[in-house]
Amino acid sequence: MRANEYQCASAVAIHTSAHGTIAVGYIMELMDKTINSYFDVWLGPRDPRVKGWLLLENYTPTFIFSALYLLIVWLGPKYMRNKQPFSCRGILVIYNLGLTLLSLYMFYELVTGVLEGGYNFFCQDTHSGGEADMKIIRVLWWYYFSKLIEFMDTFFFILRKNNHQITVLHVYHHATMLNIWWFVMNWVPCAYFGATLNSFIHVLMYSYYGLSAVPAMRPYLWWKKYITQGQLIQFVLTIFQTSCGVVWPCAFPQGWLYFQISYMISLIILFTNFYIQTYNKKASSRRKEYQNGSTAIANGYTNSFSSLENNVKQRKQRKD
Repeated sequence: MRANEYQCASAVAIHTSAHGTIAVGYIMELMDKTINSYFDVWLGPRDPRVKGWLLLENYTPTFIFSALYLLIVWLGPKYMRNKQPFSCRGILVIYNLGLTLLSLYMFYELVTGVLEGGYNFFCQDTHSGGEADMKIIRVLWWYYFSKLIEFMDTFFFILRKNNHQITVLHVYHHATMLNIWWFVMNWVPCAYFGATLNSFIHVLMYSYYGLSAVPAMRPYLWWKKYITQGQLIQFVLTIFQTSCGVVWPCAFPQGWLYFQISYMISLIILFTNFYIQTYNKKASSRRKEYQNGSTAIANGYTNSFSSLENNVKQRKQRKD
């Protein structure tokens, strides 16, 4: 009797679970169709060359990944507050090496694709490079996907309790790039210029981070400051190249050009503030510390000398 009741309860649970799964699937499908219809109205038809590609068919997965990222940014430091930080040294070396190689691969493929397609620096439409266009699009899918992988940058900061590195700039840059590139891949998937420069900068950046995870290498790493300078140069060059498409237009959609210029300006403002806070103020504080240190040494010497005189006097008094 009990066995029959157990089987019946199991069947009901499985049936309920199946219905729940179907209901969730139906809601997700309905939500995807609704969102896609709005995007089609606002932005026009999508590029058919990426139809059915992983994560590009619907916006919902990208949005969910971004929401989870922001949730972890908020809850992660709270969870780690009373816990010991993780070292993560070995996995950091592997992670940063992997992203260095991926960035190098993307940079090489983008440069060769641009040369093969004879792309115009000033303005390049999205359907004139022939097979080179498809090469660029395939590489840029990896560029889009790398933005999802790079969420791990923040997660490592949380696990190592380096919360001072989780700045507004850091979170803004990571959270927006994945979403922006979902739209780029669906509507203008040959937008190569910014991705090419960024891939090159990331070769320098992730190689630096990978080597800095090895304590013995840290004294030999000197180019961190120049990475930020390179990023600022990248944004300025991207604005210049994008502005060329506004001044001398081609078949590339103008709205995307204006959006890219606006986004680059926001990054210049945030990165410039970061550079000033990190390097200029540090240099100023070091000069002050050096001056204070010199005074402290002088005071230390004087105090030691005075105490030595007092000791001599005390000894003389004892002898008397």
